[in-house]
Amino acid sequence: QVQLVESGGGLVQAGGSLRLSCVGSGRFFSEFGVGWFRQAPGKEREFVATIDRTTGRIYFGDSVKGRFTISRDNTKNVVYLQMNSLKSEDTAAYYCAASKWGTFLSNADEADFWGQGTQVTVSS
Repeated sequence: QVQLVESGGGLVQAGGSLRLSCVGSGRFFSEFGVGWFRQAPGKEREFVATIDRTTGRIYFGDSVKGRFTISRDNTKNVVYLQMNSLKSEDTAAYYCAASKWGTFLSNADEADFWGQGTQVTVSS
């Protein structure tokens, strides 16, 4: 069992940056695959980024490549999402999710646990 808590969302102007944090509880958090997803009103949930917990390989959704990065600190049980060059279309609720089985998580259907989400609003 793991609980996920996101933070770092807020209102930012287009072109600005935010860093989201996802803190996981539980002594085995480092063994979970973790990914970031987002959902804007009226839109489907979208994969944003994940990092393989064993290899460190990073995967991004097409819409954020070159602007976002993800990192993981297992000593602190936290996964970060650094968002740069933000656009109005990045406005959404951002969620982190964890999978008990995978080394990374890019498919929301494979998530076993979800955080409550943090809102990101980008003004143009």
